Amino acid sequence: MTFPDRIERTLQLAHPPERVWAALTTAEGLGTWFGHRAEVDLRVGGQARLEWDSGDVKVLTIERLEPPRVFAYTWSIYGLPDDDPRRTYVEFTLDATDGGTTLTVVETGFGQLPDEQQHDVAYTGNTRGWANELGELVEYLDGQA
Repeated sequence: MTFPDRIERTLQLAHPPERVWAALTTAEGLGTWFGHRAEVDLRVGGQARLEWDSGDVKVLTIERLEPPRVFAYTWSIYGLPDDDPRRTYVEFTLDATDGGTTLTVVETGFGQLPDEQQHDVAYTGNTRGWANELGELVEYLDGQA
């Protein structure tokens, strides 16, 4: 049996790509909408460390960087131990529009989980997570206007 491998979300943002790019790639941006604190080594192979007040920590490894159009990273799969070598790949693509930016977020790699329960935890958790986090991104960007 195969499981869904891809989560994709597209947002129309009323902000220029440079502002959206900064929200996605800087410690200030990520540490506001996608965590409570962040450190970012913005280069391919660099890492971003996100911390939440709950004590949760996520480390992202930057895989693709094409300013201000594509930002991509890998990170641990939700529900698995952080030291598990399997990772999902997250890619943000920014396209300028007359009114701002079309942001597409795609996360793939859930098909690595052969167990239905593990897959369901990771896929469902991240599907809900992206809905929440992207809502926070919009609030962050709109609050800067």
